[in-house]
Amino acid sequence: MEFPEVVRRRRMVRSYADEPVDPAVLQRMLDHAQRAPSAGFSQGWAFLVLDQSGDVDRFWAAASPPSDGPPSRWLTGMRTAPVVVVPLSHKAAYLERYAEADKGWTDRAEGRWPVPYWHIDTGMAALLILQTAVDEGLGACFFGIPGERVAPFREEFGVPDAYMPIGAITVGHRTDDPGAAGSPASRARKPAEEVVHRGRW
Repeated sequence: MEFPEVVRRRRMVRSYADEPVDPAVLQRMLDHAQRAPSAGFSQGWAFLVLDQSGDVDRFWAAASPPSDGPPSRWLTGMRTAPVVVVPLSHKAAYLERYAEADKGWTDRAEGRWPVPYWHIDTGMAALLILQTAVDEGLGACFFGIPGERVAPFREEFGVPDAYMPIGAITVGHRTDDPGAAGSPASRARKPAEEVVHRGRW
Protein backbone atom coordinates (compact mmCIF):
# COMPACT_ATOMS: atom_id res chain seq x y z
CA MET A 1 0.00 0.00 0.00
CA GLU A 2 1.32 3.47 -0.85
CA PHE A 3 2.11 5.66 2.17
CA PRO A 4 -0.54 8.35 1.43
CA GLU A 5 -3.14 5.58 1.37
CA VAL A 6 -1.91 4.22 4.72
CA VAL A 7 -2.31 7.69 6.25
CA ARG A 8 -5.73 8.24 4.68
CA ARG A 9 -7.12 4.88 5.73
CA ARG A 10 -5.87 4.95 9.32
CA ARG A 11 -8.74 5.09 11.77
CA MET A 12 -9.51 3.67 15.19
CA VAL A 13 -11.20 0.29 14.75
CA ARG A 14 -13.41 -0.79 17.63
CA SER A 15 -14.79 -4.14 16.46
CA TYR A 16 -12.89 -7.16 15.14
CA ALA A 17 -13.56 -10.37 13.25
CA ASP A 18 -13.02 -13.78 14.81
CA GLU A 19 -9.72 -14.35 13.02
CA PRO A 20 -6.19 -14.53 14.42
CA VAL A 21 -3.39 -12.11 13.59
CA ASP A 22 -0.45 -13.62 11.74
CA PRO A 23 2.50 -13.66 14.20
CA ALA A 24 4.82 -12.45 11.43
CA VAL A 25 2.60 -9.41 10.87
CA LEU A 26 2.57 -8.68 14.59
CA GLN A 27 6.35 -8.91 14.64
CA ARG A 28 6.57 -6.38 11.79
CA MET A 29 4.45 -3.97 13.82
CA LEU A 30 6.86 -4.27 16.73
CA ASP A 31 9.92 -3.99 14.48
CA HIS A 32 8.52 -0.78 13.00
CA ALA A 33 7.68 0.60 16.44
CA GLN A 34 11.33 0.31 17.38
CA ARG A 35 12.23 2.52 14.41
CA ALA A 36 10.47 5.50 16.01
CA PRO A 37 12.60 8.55 16.85
CA SER A 38 13.68 9.08 20.43
CA ALA A 39 15.55 11.93 22.13
CA GLY A 40 19.24 11.12 22.34
CA PHE A 41 18.35 7.71 20.89
CA SER A 42 17.30 6.87 24.45
CA GLN A 43 14.78 4.28 23.20
CA GLY A 44 12.95 4.56 26.48
CA TRP A 45 10.07 2.30 25.60
CA ALA A 46 8.85 -1.25 26.01
CA PHE A 47 5.92 -3.18 24.55
CA LEU A 48 3.83 -5.72 26.41
CA VAL A 49 2.38 -8.06 23.76
CA LEU A 50 -0.74 -10.01 24.65
CA ASP A 51 -1.68 -12.37 21.82
CA GLN A 52 -3.06 -15.33 23.76
CA SER A 53 -6.77 -15.28 24.54
CA GLY A 54 -6.22 -15.86 28.24
CA ASP A 55 -3.78 -12.96 28.46
CA VAL A 56 -6.14 -10.67 26.54
CA ASP A 57 -8.95 -11.59 28.96
CA ARG A 58 -6.65 -10.82 31.89
CA PHE A 59 -5.89 -7.42 30.37
CA TRP A 60 -9.55 -6.45 30.12
CA ALA A 61 -10.25 -7.70 33.64
CA ALA A 62 -7.38 -5.62 35.02
CA ALA A 63 -7.77 -2.50 32.87
CA SER A 64 -11.56 -2.09 32.80
CA PRO A 65 -13.39 -0.13 35.52
CA PRO A 66 -15.76 -2.31 37.54
CA SER A 67 -19.39 -2.09 36.50
CA ASP A 68 -22.63 -3.50 37.86
CA GLY A 69 -24.32 -3.41 34.46
CA PRO A 70 -23.60 -5.02 31.11
CA PRO A 71 -20.44 -3.91 29.29
CA SER A 72 -20.73 -0.92 26.97
CA ARG A 73 -20.91 -1.37 23.21
CA TRP A 74 -17.37 0.07 23.01
CA LEU A 75 -15.99 -2.50 25.45
CA THR A 76 -17.93 -5.36 23.87
CA GLY A 77 -16.47 -4.51 20.46
CA MET A 78 -12.95 -3.91 21.71
CA ARG A 79 -12.86 -7.21 23.56
CA THR A 80 -13.21 -9.01 20.22
CA ALA A 81 -9.61 -8.04 19.34
CA PRO A 82 -7.27 -11.05 19.41
CA VAL A 83 -4.21 -8.92 20.23
CA VAL A 84 -3.49 -6.13 22.70
CA VAL A 85 -0.16 -4.31 22.67
CA VAL A 86 0.64 -1.99 25.59
CA PRO A 87 3.34 0.61 24.84
CA LEU A 88 5.18 1.67 28.00
CA SER A 89 7.45 4.69 28.43
CA HIS A 90 10.60 4.58 30.54
CA LYS A 91 11.47 8.04 31.90
CA ALA A 92 14.63 6.86 33.67
CA ALA A 93 16.17 5.87 30.34
CA TYR A 94 16.02 9.52 29.26
CA LEU A 95 17.31 10.95 32.49
CA GLU A 96 20.20 8.50 32.46
CA ARG A 97 20.97 9.04 28.77
CA TYR A 98 21.18 12.81 29.18
CA ALA A 99 23.53 12.41 32.14
CA GLU A 100 26.08 10.77 29.84
CA ALA A 101 29.21 12.63 28.77
CA ASP A 102 27.96 13.71 25.33
CA LYS A 103 24.85 15.31 26.87
CA GLY A 104 26.16 16.51 30.21
CA TRP A 105 23.06 16.97 32.39
CA THR A 106 24.66 15.19 35.32
CA ASP A 107 21.98 16.08 37.85
CA ARG A 108 19.34 13.98 36.02
CA ALA A 109 16.75 16.66 36.85
CA GLU A 110 13.36 16.02 35.29
CA GLY A 111 12.76 19.79 35.31
CA ARG A 112 15.24 20.18 32.45
CA TRP A 113 12.68 18.61 30.14
CA PRO A 114 10.08 21.14 28.88
CA VAL A 115 7.84 18.26 27.81
CA PRO A 116 7.96 14.54 28.72
CA TYR A 117 9.64 13.18 25.61
CA TRP A 118 9.56 9.65 27.04
CA HIS A 119 5.79 9.71 26.56
CA ILE A 120 5.96 11.51 23.20
CA ASP A 121 8.51 9.13 21.71
CA THR A 122 6.56 6.10 22.91
CA GLY A 123 3.46 7.65 21.35
CA MET A 124 5.29 7.92 18.02
CA ALA A 125 6.21 4.25 18.32
CA ALA A 126 2.53 3.49 18.94
CA LEU A 127 1.59 5.39 15.78
CA LEU A 128 3.96 3.21 13.76
CA ILE A 129 2.08 0.17 15.09
CA LEU A 130 -1.22 1.73 13.97
CA GLN A 131 0.14 2.57 10.53
CA THR A 132 1.67 -0.88 10.07
CA ALA A 133 -1.69 -2.43 10.93
CA VAL A 134 -3.30 -0.45 8.09
CA ASP A 135 -0.52 -1.39 5.68
CA GLU A 136 -1.08 -5.06 6.54
CA GLY A 137 -4.84 -4.81 5.95
CA LEU A 138 -5.68 -4.94 9.66
CA GLY A 139 -7.48 -2.65 12.07
CA ALA A 140 -6.19 -1.19 15.32
CA CYS A 141 -7.27 1.22 18.04
CA PHE A 142 -5.21 3.22 20.53
CA PHE A 143 -7.00 3.97 23.80
CA GLY A 144 -6.17 4.98 27.34
CA ILE A 145 -6.04 2.83 30.44
CA PRO A 146 -8.04 4.60 33.18
CA GLY A 147 -5.77 6.06 35.86
CA GLU A 148 -7.32 4.02 38.63
CA ARG A 149 -6.67 0.81 36.65
CA VAL A 150 -2.95 1.36 36.07
CA ALA A 151 -2.00 -0.23 39.42
CA PRO A 152 -4.15 -3.36 38.85
CA PHE A 153 -2.71 -3.62 35.33
CA ARG A 154 0.85 -3.40 36.68
CA GLU A 155 0.16 -6.03 39.32
CA GLU A 156 -1.52 -8.43 36.91
CA PHE A 157 1.36 -8.39 34.42
CA GLY A 158 4.32 -7.68 36.68
CA VAL A 159 5.12 -4.33 35.05
CA PRO A 160 7.88 -2.46 36.95
CA ASP A 161 7.03 0.93 38.45
CA ALA A 162 9.65 2.56 36.21
CA TYR A 163 7.50 1.85 33.15
CA MET A 164 4.30 3.80 32.46
CA PRO A 165 1.62 2.49 30.10
CA ILE A 166 0.78 5.41 27.82
CA GLY A 167 -2.30 3.52 26.60
CA ALA A 168 -2.99 0.27 24.81
CA ILE A 169 -3.59 -0.85 21.23
CA THR A 170 -6.05 -3.48 20.08
CA VAL A 171 -5.17 -5.21 16.81
CA GLY A 172 -7.19 -7.53 14.60
CA HIS A 173 -9.08 -7.98 11.36
CA ARG A 174 -11.52 -5.11 11.05
CA THR A 175 -15.24 -5.52 10.59
CA ASP A 176 -17.66 -3.20 8.83
CA ASP A 177 -19.70 -2.50 11.95
CA PRO A 178 -20.96 1.10 11.43
CA GLY A 179 -21.58 1.46 15.14
CA ALA A 180 -17.84 1.21 15.79
CA ALA A 181 -16.95 4.37 13.84
CA GLY A 182 -16.43 6.54 16.94
CA SER A 183 -16.28 10.34 17.07
CA PRO A 184 -15.22 10.90 13.43
CA ALA A 185 -18.70 9.74 12.43
CA SER A 186 -20.24 12.75 14.19
CA ARG A 187 -17.45 15.34 14.05
CA ALA A 188 -15.93 16.93 10.96
CA ARG A 189 -12.17 17.09 10.43
CA LYS A 190 -10.90 20.62 11.06
CA PRO A 191 -9.87 22.49 7.91
CA ALA A 192 -6.16 23.09 7.34
CA GLU A 193 -6.56 26.87 7.55
CA GLU A 194 -7.78 26.48 11.13
CA VAL A 195 -4.81 24.47 12.38
CA VAL A 196 -1.88 25.34 10.09
CA HIS A 197 -0.14 28.68 10.78
CA ARG A 198 2.50 29.85 8.30
CA GLY A 199 5.11 32.39 9.30
CA ARG A 200 3.30 33.41 12.49
CA TRP A 201 0.16 32.55 14.44
